[in-house]
Amino acid sequence: MNRIDRVTAILIQLQSRKVVKAQDIAERFNISLRTVYRDVKTLEEAGIPIIGEAGVGYSIMDGYRLPPVMFTKEEATAFLTAEKLVEKLTDHSTDTSYKSAMFKVRAVLRSSEKDLLENIEENIEVRRHTYAPYTEKPTDSTLQLILKNIADKKVIRIKYNAFSNEEVTERDIEPVGIFFASTYWYLIAFCRMRNDYRNFRTDRIVTINSKDIPFEKTHPSLKTYLQQVAEQKHLETVILKISKQTARYLQTQRYYYGFVSEKPQGDTVEMTFLTNMPDILLRWYLMFADTAEIISPASLKEMLKEHVKKVADKINN
Repeated sequence: MNRIDRVTAILIQLQSRKVVKAQDIAERFNISLRTVYRDVKTLEEAGIPIIGEAGVGYSIMDGYRLPPVMFTKEEATAFLTAEKLVEKLTDHSTDTSYKSAMFKVRAVLRSSEKDLLENIEENIEVRRHTYAPYTEKPTDSTLQLILKNIADKKVIRIKYNAFSNEEVTERDIEPVGIFFASTYWYLIAFCRMRNDYRNFRTDRIVTINSKDIPFEKTHPSLKTYLQQVAEQKHLETVILKISKQTARYLQTQRYYYGFVSEKPQGDTVEMTFLTNMPDILLRWYLMFADTAEIISPASLKEMLKEHVKKVADKINN
Protein backbone atom coordinates (compact mmCIF):
# COMPACT_ATOMS: atom_id res chain seq x y z
CA MET A 1 0.00 0.00 0.00
CA ASN A 2 1.41 3.37 -1.00
CA ARG A 3 1.47 6.29 1.43
CA ILE A 4 -1.49 8.16 -0.09
CA ASP A 5 -3.72 5.08 0.20
CA ARG A 6 -2.50 4.46 3.75
CA VAL A 7 -3.16 8.01 4.91
CA THR A 8 -6.66 7.83 3.39
CA ALA A 9 -7.27 4.50 5.14
CA ILE A 10 -6.09 5.99 8.45
CA LEU A 11 -8.59 8.84 8.02
CA ILE A 12 -11.39 6.32 7.48
CA GLN A 13 -10.26 4.40 10.57
CA LEU A 14 -10.34 7.60 12.64
CA GLN A 15 -13.91 8.23 11.46
CA SER A 16 -14.97 4.70 12.37
CA ARG A 17 -14.35 5.01 16.13
CA LYS A 18 -14.54 7.63 18.84
CA VAL A 19 -10.90 7.10 19.83
CA VAL A 20 -8.20 5.21 17.91
CA LYS A 21 -4.86 4.31 19.50
CA ALA A 22 -1.64 4.89 17.56
CA GLN A 23 -0.62 1.31 18.33
CA ASP A 24 -3.80 0.00 16.68
CA ILE A 25 -3.00 1.96 13.52
CA ALA A 26 0.60 0.71 13.55
CA GLU A 27 -0.51 -2.92 13.89
CA ARG A 28 -3.15 -2.64 11.17
CA PHE A 29 -0.73 -1.30 8.56
CA ASN A 30 2.42 -2.97 9.93
CA ILE A 31 4.22 0.34 10.32
CA SER A 32 6.19 1.98 13.13
CA LEU A 33 4.68 4.43 15.61
CA ARG A 34 6.96 7.10 14.16
CA THR A 35 5.34 6.57 10.75
CA VAL A 36 1.89 6.78 12.36
CA TYR A 37 2.74 10.14 13.91
CA ARG A 38 4.00 11.40 10.55
CA ASP A 39 0.85 10.25 8.70
CA VAL A 40 -1.46 11.82 11.30
CA LYS A 41 0.48 15.07 11.01
CA THR A 42 -0.11 14.96 7.25
CA LEU A 43 -3.86 14.75 7.88
CA GLU A 44 -3.69 17.67 10.33
CA GLU A 45 -1.82 19.77 7.77
CA ALA A 46 -4.59 18.96 5.28
CA GLY A 47 -7.10 20.61 7.63
CA ILE A 48 -8.56 17.56 9.38
CA PRO A 49 -9.33 18.57 13.03
CA ILE A 50 -7.64 15.66 14.83
CA ILE A 51 -7.38 15.66 18.61
CA GLY A 52 -4.49 13.68 20.05
CA GLU A 53 -4.06 12.88 23.73
CA ALA A 54 -0.99 11.08 25.08
CA GLY A 55 -1.87 7.65 26.45
CA VAL A 56 -5.42 7.82 25.06
CA GLY A 57 -5.31 8.09 21.27
CA TYR A 58 -6.60 10.12 18.35
CA SER A 59 -10.10 11.35 17.65
CA ILE A 60 -11.72 13.66 15.11
CA MET A 61 -13.40 16.78 16.49
CA ASP A 62 -17.06 16.11 17.24
CA GLY A 63 -19.38 17.45 14.55
CA TYR A 64 -16.82 17.29 11.76
CA ARG A 65 -18.11 15.28 8.82
CA LEU A 66 -16.56 14.27 5.51
CA PRO A 67 -18.39 13.36 2.27
CA PRO A 68 -19.53 9.72 1.97
CA VAL A 69 -16.74 7.23 1.38
CA MET A 70 -16.75 5.40 -1.95
CA PHE A 71 -16.39 1.64 -1.68
CA THR A 72 -14.31 -0.61 -3.92
CA LYS A 73 -15.96 -3.54 -5.71
CA GLU A 74 -14.29 -5.95 -3.28
CA GLU A 75 -15.65 -4.03 -0.28
CA ALA A 76 -19.13 -3.91 -1.81
CA THR A 77 -19.21 -7.67 -2.38
CA ALA A 78 -17.91 -8.22 1.17
CA PHE A 79 -20.95 -6.28 2.46
CA LEU A 80 -23.24 -8.48 0.36
CA THR A 81 -21.61 -11.67 1.66
CA ALA A 82 -21.97 -10.41 5.24
CA GLU A 83 -25.65 -9.69 4.58
CA LYS A 84 -26.19 -13.34 3.61
CA LEU A 85 -24.47 -14.50 6.80
CA VAL A 86 -26.45 -12.13 9.01
CA GLU A 87 -29.71 -13.28 7.40
CA LYS A 88 -29.06 -16.95 8.19
CA LEU A 89 -27.13 -16.81 11.46
CA THR A 90 -28.64 -14.02 13.58
CA ASP A 91 -32.04 -13.13 15.00
CA HIS A 92 -34.83 -11.33 13.15
CA SER A 93 -34.10 -7.92 14.71
CA THR A 94 -30.40 -7.98 13.80
CA ASP A 95 -31.24 -9.15 10.28
CA THR A 96 -33.76 -6.31 9.83
CA SER A 97 -31.30 -3.71 11.14
CA TYR A 98 -28.52 -4.94 8.88
CA LYS A 99 -30.79 -4.87 5.83
CA SER A 100 -31.67 -1.27 6.70
CA ALA A 101 -27.97 -0.41 6.96
CA MET A 102 -27.32 -2.11 3.62
CA PHE A 103 -29.87 0.15 1.91
CA LYS A 104 -27.80 3.11 3.14
CA VAL A 105 -24.57 1.51 1.92
CA ARG A 106 -26.10 0.81 -1.49
CA ALA A 107 -27.27 4.42 -1.66
CA VAL A 108 -23.70 5.75 -1.75
CA LEU A 109 -22.39 3.17 -4.23
CA ARG A 110 -21.53 4.14 -7.78
CA SER A 111 -23.79 2.82 -10.54
CA SER A 112 -21.21 0.22 -11.60
CA GLU A 113 -21.00 -1.11 -8.01
CA LYS A 114 -24.80 -1.27 -7.72
CA ASP A 115 -24.95 -3.24 -10.97
CA LEU A 116 -22.26 -5.59 -9.63
CA LEU A 117 -24.26 -6.37 -6.49
CA GLU A 118 -27.48 -6.92 -8.44
CA ASN A 119 -25.71 -9.29 -10.82
CA ILE A 120 -24.03 -11.46 -8.18
CA GLU A 121 -26.65 -11.35 -5.40
CA GLU A 122 -28.24 -14.59 -6.62
CA ASN A 123 -24.82 -16.25 -6.80
CA ILE A 124 -24.06 -16.08 -3.06
CA GLU A 125 -25.89 -18.33 -0.65
CA VAL A 126 -25.34 -19.39 2.99
CA ARG A 127 -26.76 -22.77 4.00
CA ARG A 128 -26.54 -24.70 7.23
CA HIS A 129 -25.14 -28.22 7.24
CA THR A 130 -27.98 -30.71 7.20
CA TYR A 131 -26.31 -32.72 9.97
CA ALA A 132 -25.74 -29.73 12.26
CA PRO A 133 -27.65 -29.82 15.56
CA TYR A 134 -28.64 -26.19 15.10
CA THR A 135 -32.43 -26.01 14.78
CA GLU A 136 -33.33 -22.36 14.46
CA LYS A 137 -32.06 -18.84 14.87
CA PRO A 138 -32.48 -16.96 18.15
CA THR A 139 -36.06 -15.72 18.14
CA ASP A 140 -37.34 -12.17 17.73
CA SER A 141 -34.82 -9.65 19.10
CA THR A 142 -32.83 -11.80 21.55
CA LEU A 143 -29.37 -10.78 20.37
CA GLN A 144 -30.24 -7.10 20.00
CA LEU A 145 -31.78 -6.97 23.48
CA ILE A 146 -28.68 -8.63 24.95
CA LEU A 147 -26.34 -6.20 23.18
CA LYS A 148 -28.41 -3.19 24.24
CA ASN A 149 -28.24 -4.24 27.90
CA ILE A 150 -24.50 -4.91 27.64
CA ALA A 151 -24.04 -1.35 26.39
CA ASP A 152 -26.40 0.09 29.03
CA LYS A 153 -25.04 -2.20 31.80
CA LYS A 154 -28.56 -3.31 32.73
CA VAL A 155 -29.74 -6.56 34.32
CA ILE A 156 -31.62 -9.09 32.17
CA ARG A 157 -34.19 -11.60 33.42
CA ILE A 158 -34.38 -14.85 31.47
CA LYS A 159 -36.23 -18.13 31.61
CA TYR A 160 -33.72 -20.77 30.58
CA ASN A 161 -34.05 -24.41 29.61
CA ALA A 162 -30.69 -26.04 30.40
CA PHE A 163 -29.69 -29.12 28.42
CA SER A 164 -29.01 -31.12 31.59
CA ASN A 165 -32.30 -30.16 33.23
CA GLU A 166 -35.77 -30.29 31.70
CA GLU A 167 -37.03 -27.73 34.24
CA VAL A 168 -37.11 -24.11 33.06
CA THR A 169 -35.36 -21.83 35.55
CA GLU A 170 -35.81 -18.09 35.95
CA ARG A 171 -32.73 -16.03 36.75
CA ASP A 172 -31.39 -12.49 36.71
CA ILE A 173 -28.11 -12.07 34.84
CA GLU A 174 -25.57 -9.35 34.10
CA PRO A 175 -24.60 -9.79 30.42
CA VAL A 176 -20.92 -9.72 29.41
CA GLY A 177 -20.91 -10.65 25.72
CA ILE A 178 -22.09 -12.98 22.96
CA PHE A 179 -20.19 -15.21 20.56
CA PHE A 180 -20.99 -17.65 17.77
CA ALA A 181 -19.45 -21.13 17.74
CA SER A 182 -20.36 -24.53 16.33
CA THR A 183 -23.66 -23.31 14.82
CA TYR A 184 -24.94 -21.69 18.05
CA TRP A 185 -24.98 -18.21 19.59
CA TYR A 186 -23.82 -18.14 23.23
CA LEU A 187 -24.28 -15.53 25.95
CA ILE A 188 -21.68 -15.11 28.70
CA ALA A 189 -23.20 -13.49 31.78
CA PHE A 190 -22.83 -13.20 35.54
CA CYS A 191 -25.70 -15.21 37.02
CA ARG A 192 -27.01 -13.69 40.24
CA MET A 193 -28.68 -16.97 41.20
CA ARG A 194 -25.41 -18.95 40.95
CA ASN A 195 -23.23 -15.98 41.95
CA ASP A 196 -20.82 -16.90 39.16
CA TYR A 197 -20.30 -16.54 35.41
CA ARG A 198 -22.33 -18.87 33.23
CA ASN A 199 -22.56 -19.78 29.55
CA PHE A 200 -26.09 -19.70 28.05
CA ARG A 201 -27.06 -21.00 24.62
CA THR A 202 -29.39 -18.35 23.22
CA ASP A 203 -31.69 -20.82 21.49
CA ARG A 204 -32.46 -22.30 24.95
CA ILE A 205 -33.61 -18.93 26.31
CA VAL A 206 -37.40 -19.27 26.57
CA THR A 207 -38.12 -15.62 27.45
CA ILE A 208 -35.88 -12.60 27.90
CA ASN A 209 -36.65 -9.15 29.31
CA SER A 210 -34.69 -6.13 30.48
CA LYS A 211 -35.28 -5.28 34.14
CA ASP A 212 -34.03 -1.74 33.50
CA ILE A 213 -31.85 -2.05 36.62
CA PRO A 214 -28.19 -1.02 36.28
CA PHE A 215 -25.53 -3.31 37.73
CA GLU A 216 -22.49 -2.00 39.57
CA LYS A 217 -20.13 -4.97 39.19
CA THR A 218 -17.24 -4.48 36.75
CA HIS A 219 -17.00 -7.49 34.46
CA PRO A 220 -14.08 -8.54 32.26
CA SER A 221 -14.41 -8.10 28.51
CA LEU A 222 -15.65 -11.14 26.58
CA LYS A 223 -12.18 -11.71 25.09
CA THR A 224 -10.53 -11.57 28.52
CA TYR A 225 -13.13 -13.91 30.04
CA LEU A 226 -12.74 -16.52 27.30
CA GLN A 227 -8.95 -16.39 27.64
CA GLN A 228 -9.25 -16.93 31.41
CA VAL A 229 -11.57 -19.90 30.89
CA ALA A 230 -9.16 -21.47 28.40
CA GLU A 231 -6.26 -21.05 30.85
CA GLN A 232 -8.24 -22.55 33.74
CA LYS A 233 -9.25 -25.66 31.81
CA HIS A 234 -6.86 -28.58 32.13
CA LEU A 235 -6.40 -29.30 28.45
CA GLU A 236 -4.83 -32.60 27.48
CA THR A 237 -2.93 -33.18 24.25
CA VAL A 238 -4.21 -36.13 22.21
CA ILE A 239 -2.46 -37.35 19.06
CA LEU A 240 -4.23 -39.69 16.64
CA LYS A 241 -2.89 -41.36 13.51
CA ILE A 242 -5.70 -41.71 10.96
CA SER A 243 -5.76 -43.13 7.45
CA LYS A 244 -5.96 -40.45 4.78
CA GLN A 245 -9.08 -42.09 3.36
CA THR A 246 -10.88 -41.67 6.70
CA ALA A 247 -9.39 -38.25 7.46
CA ARG A 248 -11.12 -36.84 4.38
CA TYR A 249 -14.48 -37.30 6.10
CA LEU A 250 -13.45 -35.69 9.40
CA GLN A 251 -12.72 -32.19 8.15
CA THR A 252 -15.66 -30.51 9.90
CA GLN A 253 -16.27 -32.90 12.81
CA ARG A 254 -12.73 -32.66 14.19
CA TYR A 255 -13.20 -29.02 15.24
CA TYR A 256 -15.86 -30.09 17.74
CA TYR A 257 -13.22 -32.12 19.61
CA GLY A 258 -10.40 -29.58 19.95
CA PHE A 259 -8.51 -30.09 16.68
CA VAL A 260 -5.25 -28.09 16.60
CA SER A 261 -3.10 -29.31 13.69
CA GLU A 262 -2.38 -32.16 11.30
CA LYS A 263 0.75 -33.63 9.72
CA PRO A 264 0.65 -35.97 6.69
CA GLN A 265 2.73 -39.15 7.08
CA GLY A 266 2.61 -41.36 4.02
CA ASP A 267 -0.85 -42.97 3.84
CA THR A 268 -1.86 -41.55 7.22
CA VAL A 269 -2.45 -38.18 8.84
CA GLU A 270 -1.32 -37.38 12.37
CA MET A 271 -3.86 -35.11 14.05
CA THR A 272 -3.29 -33.25 17.30
CA PHE A 273 -6.14 -32.25 19.63
CA LEU A 274 -6.38 -30.21 22.84
CA THR A 275 -9.30 -31.31 24.98
CA ASN A 276 -10.53 -31.30 28.56
CA MET A 277 -12.97 -34.13 27.76
CA PRO A 278 -10.85 -37.06 26.50
CA ASP A 279 -13.72 -39.48 27.20
CA ILE A 280 -15.95 -37.62 24.71
CA LEU A 281 -13.16 -37.54 22.12
CA LEU A 282 -12.67 -41.29 22.66
CA ARG A 283 -16.32 -42.05 21.86
CA TRP A 284 -15.95 -40.07 18.62
CA TYR A 285 -12.72 -41.94 17.86
CA LEU A 286 -14.54 -45.30 18.14
CA MET A 287 -16.52 -44.38 15.01
CA PHE A 288 -13.39 -44.88 12.88
CA ALA A 289 -11.09 -46.77 15.27
CA ASP A 290 -10.54 -49.60 12.76
CA THR A 291 -8.67 -47.16 10.48
CA ALA A 292 -6.86 -45.17 13.17
CA GLU A 293 -4.47 -45.45 16.09
CA ILE A 294 -3.99 -43.59 19.38
CA ILE A 295 -0.40 -42.31 19.56
CA SER A 296 -0.73 -40.53 22.90
CA PRO A 297 -1.49 -40.26 25.74
CA ALA A 298 -1.13 -43.78 27.12
CA SER A 299 -4.01 -43.10 29.52
CA LEU A 300 -6.38 -42.77 26.55
CA LYS A 301 -5.29 -46.19 25.28
CA GLU A 302 -6.10 -47.68 28.69
CA MET A 303 -9.46 -45.90 28.65
CA LEU A 304 -10.12 -47.42 25.23
CA LYS A 305 -9.33 -50.95 26.50
CA GLU A 306 -11.73 -50.54 29.43
CA HIS A 307 -14.46 -49.19 27.18
CA VAL A 308 -14.11 -52.02 24.65
CA LYS A 309 -14.09 -54.59 27.49
CA LYS A 310 -17.37 -53.19 28.86
CA VAL A 311 -18.94 -53.39 25.42
CA ALA A 312 -17.68 -56.97 24.93
CA ASP A 313 -19.01 -58.02 28.33
CA LYS A 314 -22.44 -56.64 27.47
CA ILE A 315 -22.48 -58.51 24.16
CA ASN A 316 -21.39 -61.79 25.77
CA ASN A 317 -24.01 -61.47 28.48
